[in-house]
Amino acid sequence: MIPLRLDEVAALAAGRLTTAPRAGEITGVEVDSRRIEPGDLFVAIGRGVDHLDDALASGAAATLVPEEPFAAMASLGRAVRDRSSARVVGITGSTGKTSTKDILAALCAPAAVTVAAEASYNNEIGVPLTLCRLEPGTEVCILELAMRGFGQIAELCEIARPEIGIVTNVGPAHLELVGSLEGVLRAKGELVAALPPGGTAIVPEEFPVERDDVEVVRHGEPELIIEDGRGVAGGVSFNFTSRHHAANAAAALAALDALRLPRPERVDVEFSRWRGEELPLAGGGVLVNDAYNANPISMRAALADLMERAGDRRRVAILGDMAELGPGAIAFHVEIGEEAAQSGLGALVAVGELARGYLDGAHGVPVTRWAADAPAAVAAAEEVVEPGDCVLVKASRAVGLEVVAEALAAVRA
Repeated sequence: MIPLRLDEVAALAAGRLTTAPRAGEITGVEVDSRRIEPGDLFVAIGRGVDHLDDALASGAAATLVPEEPFAAMASLGRAVRDRSSARVVGITGSTGKTSTKDILAALCAPAAVTVAAEASYNNEIGVPLTLCRLEPGTEVCILELAMRGFGQIAELCEIARPEIGIVTNVGPAHLELVGSLEGVLRAKGELVAALPPGGTAIVPEEFPVERDDVEVVRHGEPELIIEDGRGVAGGVSFNFTSRHHAANAAAALAALDALRLPRPERVDVEFSRWRGEELPLAGGGVLVNDAYNANPISMRAALADLMERAGDRRRVAILGDMAELGPGAIAFHVEIGEEAAQSGLGALVAVGELARGYLDGAHGVPVTRWAADAPAAVAAAEEVVEPGDCVLVKASRAVGLEVVAEALAAVRA
């Protein structure tokens, strides 16, 4: 981190600041006391106040109990951003944000000192934490920007000041908060509106951009050529073969070009946890753990990927609720159930109240089960899954279906 003096911290963030003896500056910011390294500032959010002594014992330069946690984090992140010459890329979209971030980070790393958001550090706490990892020599910073309502992306952009903005796509996500697809479009458009004159907006083909002082690059979905177990897109060989990543790769490559960095011939992407993670099962089976989140767009992409990955294996889908879809939620679940049936599933386990809609639409699937929650889904999945199956596990974050994937992998591997 670009260091901040403790007197600067005191001026930036109102609250109770406790400093360690002889400490004069901070060289990192954390909100988890277990991650503290010498020189860090520990910002106690929520129950973090119970771990102030732990942080100091681990070498924290100071602890802060802020009066307004989000405002404190914003001030710290903004201060480090102001001292950095790194070019900042902001990524938003209904699906594919984290995977696009992971792909772009892998593309940039061979040619530039790069900081990218961990996992889904994409909100009022995660974005400042990422900015507080900027070092004096950092050349590229890649941020993921969440949208849970109007104004959130604009607020994050005010802190981060991205020069390049990527909108991966627009679809039915968070409809409870913004009301309609038009609302999603408007909220995602806050990123484009926040770009400086001369910035670059990387957007889908039909995404409206009303500015004439930014460069507009429209990304599509290039052909993903499978060669020797790798996917080739845009002249780059990647260590994935899922075709829905082709659009993510196209957006990431456009950002790489905007950064004026060279395209590597070959790159291995380390995707964030629970996003298409492939695990072996007994009898040559495969489990795709995509349990981090779900909406209708990503569900369709995951089912198409299941069909392709399965080959001659029996296809099994363990699908949980898709959250925040508003009044049309049931209809969306029925539609996904219909698509699941058309994909030739051999078995479907639906998890959660909304997920009953999958079963209403999944006529013709030979084996179906319903489970109320993730623990019940473990038992249902262990009953249904057979050696040699290709299994997809996917749901919105609140369902917590990663426990199903972990149980299957532990029992069947």
